[in-house]
Amino acid sequence: MEYLTIIGAAFIAWLILVMLFTPHIPYHIEREIDATSDYFVHVLESTCQTRLENGNKVEIFTDGPAFYPAMLEAISGARETINMECYIVHKGEVRDRFVEALAERGRAGVRVTLVMDAIGSFGAFHSTAKPLRQAGCHVQQYQGISWHRLARLNNRTHRELLVVDGRVAFIGGAGLADWWLKSTRRKRAWRDMMARVEGPVVATILGIVAENWLECGGEILTGPDVYKPRAKVGPTAAFALKSSPADRATVSRILFQMLTEGATRSVRIATPYFLPDKAFRRALIRTATRGVEVSVVVPGRHADQRWVRLASRRMYGQLLKSGVRIFEFNPSMTHVKMLVVDDLWSAIGTTNLDNRSFEHNDEANLVIRDKTIAQRLVKDFDADIAKSREILPAAWKRRPLWEKLVGSVAWILERQQ
Repeated sequence: MEYLTIIGAAFIAWLILVMLFTPHIPYHIEREIDATSDYFVHVLESTCQTRLENGNKVEIFTDGPAFYPAMLEAISGARETINMECYIVHKGEVRDRFVEALAERGRAGVRVTLVMDAIGSFGAFHSTAKPLRQAGCHVQQYQGISWHRLARLNNRTHRELLVVDGRVAFIGGAGLADWWLKSTRRKRAWRDMMARVEGPVVATILGIVAENWLECGGEILTGPDVYKPRAKVGPTAAFALKSSPADRATVSRILFQMLTEGATRSVRIATPYFLPDKAFRRALIRTATRGVEVSVVVPGRHADQRWVRLASRRMYGQLLKSGVRIFEFNPSMTHVKMLVVDDLWSAIGTTNLDNRSFEHNDEANLVIRDKTIAQRLVKDFDADIAKSREILPAAWKRRPLWEKLVGSVAWILERQQ
């Protein structure tokens, strides 16, 4: 029995070491590259194994009262297929409205597929799936908790995607929960955004949704009602990127590194969970030191994960010293995930600036090369800054002693958050 105890203790110790102390990849670019150049496009396409396509139409919706009605309108107009993938599904008004809309289309003969993450929909999966299945919809759970999936328990689908009739897609950071729609007595509604997309890139987004549909149920989507011709409908050049933990060097991590280090004028970042690894912190410092304006908007006192915020604030010192400007959003929790570089490139989707997004989760991002879209996002970014408190070096140094003590331990979250 003693031997079993020793073996068990050794296994747990090994597991902790692997989870917390696996060496990170020291990302950096070989040589300087201009993000505004045509050559940068070529390199980005090669390293991210994608293709920048013209002819797309992108519309940005700010906050739940704007994007939820747009998504529901698209669902109600579906004639052939609806393909959806969600991380967050929470009981409430928003969830119920989407279930009602999807079920109505299912009863009308539209083929509806929905993937819900087992952790993100915990407590809501069965009450969501039952009425949908009764209406003829097809529902799967991603990475349900069972003995043969324990090795992948840390892998979640963090994607929030909706594709209607193979022609219209929505991508962004919001799932199905009331906190994105309305305020309560104690908390104001979360700040977030979603993008509505038409054009050739929709086919790629649909392929991302089809990937986890296949993984959950073994079905490869092949019907002509699912995949539509890559017709050009607008002026915007874009591509969609998926990433998963199959390889430690995920394409989303490569994307963020290249855009940041390729910047020549400005880098604007909005993220709800700001825990950049050492390599990305160095990239931000190098970029700011070159004279590039680097600004970051993160949650303030309304952060939904207080321990993560403490771990994040621990990192501010060197960034502030190098010239990176950090703003904490005051009115509510901000869940916006956005990167805008040189007022030309924009990346929006589900990726946070933390190790969980880059190494553990399935993520999806829309990458846009369009000045008009960048200006639209910068308008929201500037509005958020106006409602934020800038963290200055002197104030950061004067943070409470208890925060410094907790922060010295909270670094553990850097590997798992």
